[in-house]
Amino acid sequence: MADQGKQEQKPEAAKAKAGGSPDFLSVGGLVLAVAAILGGLMMEGGKVKDILQFTAALIVLGGTSGAVMVSTPGPVLKGALRRFAGVFHDSAPDMRAAIAEVIQYATKARKSGLVSLEQEAEAIADPFLQKALMLAVDGTDLQELRGMLELEMEIEERHAEAEAKVFESAGGFAPTIGIIGAVLGLIQVMKNLANIDEVGHGIAVAFVATVYGVASANLLFLPAAAKIKARAHAATQRKELILEAACGIVEGMNPKLLAVKLEAYARGVPAKTSKPKEAAKDATKAGKEGAEAPAEAGA
Repeated sequence: MADQGKQEQKPEAAKAKAGGSPDFLSVGGLVLAVAAILGGLMMEGGKVKDILQFTAALIVLGGTSGAVMVSTPGPVLKGALRRFAGVFHDSAPDMRAAIAEVIQYATKARKSGLVSLEQEAEAIADPFLQKALMLAVDGTDLQELRGMLELEMEIEERHAEAEAKVFESAGGFAPTIGIIGAVLGLIQVMKNLANIDEVGHGIAVAFVATVYGVASANLLFLPAAAKIKARAHAATQRKELILEAACGIVEGMNPKLLAVKLEAYARGVPAKTSKPKEAAKDATKAGKEGAEAPAEAGA
């Protein structure tokens, strides 16, 4: 049965690794920003081809990438690149679904004891939830359980912070590299001062590098860093929910009371499932069943 559960969990695990559904806020925001800038340029009589300069893009993106590589350790840089792909995918955790899931485990533990969760815990795809339940099943001391899970949460949060700082660094380097590109362009312009027409055109082209530097920093790198931090904060909240649920299960807390306690994590967070009311009903029903379990056992 445990093997069968693992097989059933694999598609969900693969889906989670894929990053979830597209994040239309990230994609739409970037498209809107670029469209607004290009639209403003065209309204002022400019043309899109005026800022399409491969040399300027090479200087800014190449120079920024090199500076980031110099300032960032290899493992952190690899992690940051993986997280960047997730910026454009909606991977925010579904708190209400998480509450419904842990309340089901709490109900079963109250009815049949903690040992009854062992097989289910082995089949869970989420490593943190699996670890929390396995520690609970193994009879780990409550303080020790809390300490181990909090340590893992803290380390993961530090990793996310370090990877977000990679893009913050890129956002700081890019405008400066853009200025370097503009200066290099002006140097070439100064070589042709005899031809005033070429001078005007050359100056315009030279400043395109500055545009690339400022735009990439404020439209891509810094927003990506902020989104990574926000996603990490949401993931930490979900782990806090699991931690409190695991502690409640170990303490033998009434599932109904545990559901009320965990509901605080879902307040103000829209459910991602198409049937949020049903998920809430499932959690409440599980809590009621858990509350009735001692009475049934006594009968």
